[in-house]
Amino acid sequence: MALPIASIQLYTLAAEFSADMGGSLDKLAAIGLRNVEAFDFVRRPDEMRAALDAAGLASPTGHAPLLTDALWTPDGSIPTPAPEVVFEAAAKIGMKTVIDPFVAPERWSTLDGVTDIADRMNTLVDTAAGFGLSVGYHNHAQEFVASFDGESAFERFVSLTDSRVAIELDLFWALAGGQDVVALVERLDDRLAAVHVKDGIAPASNPFAPDAPEFSSKSLDQRHAGEGEVPLAESLKAASAVEYAVIEYDNPPGEVFVDIAASFAFLRDGGFVR
Repeated sequence: MALPIASIQLYTLAAEFSADMGGSLDKLAAIGLRNVEAFDFVRRPDEMRAALDAAGLASPTGHAPLLTDALWTPDGSIPTPAPEVVFEAAAKIGMKTVIDPFVAPERWSTLDGVTDIADRMNTLVDTAAGFGLSVGYHNHAQEFVASFDGESAFERFVSLTDSRVAIELDLFWALAGGQDVVALVERLDDRLAAVHVKDGIAPASNPFAPDAPEFSSKSLDQRHAGEGEVPLAESLKAASAVEYAVIEYDNPPGEVFVDIAASFAFLRDGGFVR
């Protein structure tokens, strides 16, 4: 099996990217990255494609809301366009897979809610295919609060979705959700198309639980890959079909490009990516 391709989720450098798109991409290329995972691309696909081409980078995956009318994040809400608008923008950029990055915690609390999320995702598979794309889902920790017959809401969702739906597992958030991360990677098997390579100290309890205090990205204790509690090396070794190993920080611990370079070095020097 071929090693995964290294990538970087652009949310990591959202402020820098918004201030200087071309300069930010040039810095990523200088680090040695050749791929990115786009964020907030739907409103500016032509501009983003031109900047990627100029930097010699590609965006095979990207994050955009597909399953909700308004995307909630710890740092504010983002309005959501129609899926066809998302897919058209993704195709312009040259993506292969559009990944929904977040579905609100309350929708994961009941089996009916989880079934609805899966049904919505399944209806998008063929629509995306019409644009030459596939669709996927990226977790946080809210998907691990509820369980049904001993199975987490997240794994129930996976079981209910079309096998063509890509799963992108955020390894840090899986740990924050109380999961045995390596075992989860093994159970996902060939459904796991991508991972978010993110390290740090997991919160004491799931921050998305109903009784959890409010939090924001800035409250997270995140570290360079290999310097926290997340079993990154073991998870990457256990992954059987991962195509993309995507570096991400929700809360970069230092200067963002230094942080990105450190995590890329972990992947490259450890022999985990190509």
